[in-house]
Amino acid sequence: MNREFAASRIDVNAFATAADSLTGETPVSDFERLRSELAEPAADARVTWEATGERRAGGDGALAPWLHLRVETTLPFVCQRCLTPVRLPLTVDRAFRFAADEETAALEDEASDEDVLVAARDFDLLALIEDELLMEVPVTPRHEVCPVPVRLSVADPGFEEAEEAAPNPFAVLEALRDRKPK
Repeated sequence: MNREFAASRIDVNAFATAADSLTGETPVSDFERLRSELAEPAADARVTWEATGERRAGGDGALAPWLHLRVETTLPFVCQRCLTPVRLPLTVDRAFRFAADEETAALEDEASDEDVLVAARDFDLLALIEDELLMEVPVTPRHEVCPVPVRLSVADPGFEEAEEAAPNPFAVLEALRDRKPK
């Protein structure tokens, strides 16, 4: 039996049993959470992905459904040094083992080195792709060499004058103490 699988609703067990694969190119605009991390809209940016299913031994030695995911894209983030857009490549290449239910997945995920998810008949591969890309976003995106000079100091001419003009808080407390009746 030849089955067609859709990225938004994969029957994980059937996909792995058929050792099928899906490939696609999805616009970044389809990934709302990822899009919110970008420096600019990036309307032309695309996410290229490939998912391959297979059945192989799991943590207990029994055959389990697995999904191998490869994802690539290049997206604009805000450089944390110069605050201008920086285009960074994001790559995901990882395998996921599937368990029958949420409780089993949680227990096995905690005890094993591999990522364990819940096998579903309507697994959303695109949501997994977005999750994995979000985990690949650097904490502090930045250029290797910024295209504009980076200003590393701040000078506010009125700062020191304002500091001198402000009353010392301890002097104010001392004045209150002196007014206290004996």
